[in-house]
Amino acid sequence: MSSRSTGARQEITLSTGPRYRASKLILALTRIPLCYWGIWALLIGLSLYFSAIFLSIVRLLLLQRHLFVDLIADLLWASGLPTTIGIILIALDLTFLLPLKRRGDRYSSPLCNSPVFADPPFITVALTAYNDELSIATAVHDFLSHPAVKRVVVVSNNSKDRTMEIAGNAGAIAINESQQGYGRCVYRCLAEAAQYEDTELIALCEGDRTFRAADLDKFVAYIAHAEVVNGTRIVEQLRERQTQLSTFMYYGNFFAGKLLEVKHLGNGTFTDVGTTYKVMRRQTVAALLPVLNPAINLEFNAHFLDTALRRGFSVVECPVTFHSRVGVSKGGNVNNLRALKVGLRMLWGLTFGWSHSA
Repeated sequence: MSSRSTGARQEITLSTGPRYRASKLILALTRIPLCYWGIWALLIGLSLYFSAIFLSIVRLLLLQRHLFVDLIADLLWASGLPTTIGIILIALDLTFLLPLKRRGDRYSSPLCNSPVFADPPFITVALTAYNDELSIATAVHDFLSHPAVKRVVVVSNNSKDRTMEIAGNAGAIAINESQQGYGRCVYRCLAEAAQYEDTELIALCEGDRTFRAADLDKFVAYIAHAEVVNGTRIVEQLRERQTQLSTFMYYGNFFAGKLLEVKHLGNGTFTDVGTTYKVMRRQTVAALLPVLNPAINLEFNAHFLDTALRRGFSVVECPVTFHSRVGVSKGGNVNNLRALKVGLRMLWGLTFGWSHSA
């Protein structure tokens, strides 16, 4: 028997043997978000428990000792099962699976050893815009003045004012996305920016002046350690006192970010899933475009991060300055009720899949 056939037989044995099957099983286990489901089970159990406590307080206030007795007892008993299951799932994930889930090698690139700015510039900036004629020119000038930026693309989502005209006059490449929806506008931004092979990075942002080009320096420093750098507004010292991000939205984003972190335990620390401002490697964007769903609307950024992490791309957060927007908010920050609806759709997508939330 030839050495070539012997080597082939050994390769087949290695790829089908017990060790190979064990490694496949371990890999499959690390993809199960036990801690994520454990958190939800624990929250359900605690909700039942505190509902019983609330009814007990009502009974005491009404001086009706026999009121709700059976219901309170049922709630207390019912709270035990999901609480116990949740604690077990969390303990299993943190004790046994987390060491396997954590990345053994952190992303590194030639940018680590290169100057912050390259010659020629290496960033294509894509700005979403909808009726932003009051801010778009200043936003375009701001990003074009940054020495790392080669071009600015503005995607207008059927603006009814002079947004496109003003953006073009300011020096941007102005494009209209005819299909309405925030997700479609962001997706078009990514698709257009990914076509420019003369830039290494893509910066996604908004044209309402809530974010500034100066923070690109931070993103470039972080991109050496990841394929996607997501900006976070959840840093109190870096945001203006009056912004469209209310206290409810602030902590709601933090809560959703922590759920994303638990779902992808060991792959990152996340505090903000709603910000548009992010910098990505062009090759990463090209790989993600076929698996992103542009029909997802205001929760698209959470969908983007969840999809990137699920596909194995490294994501790191970067604190950014957050300013008062110019003009009127048209997105998920219009009011707390609308933000709640967007947040619930984010949680639904994270838990049950994004095809159901589109």
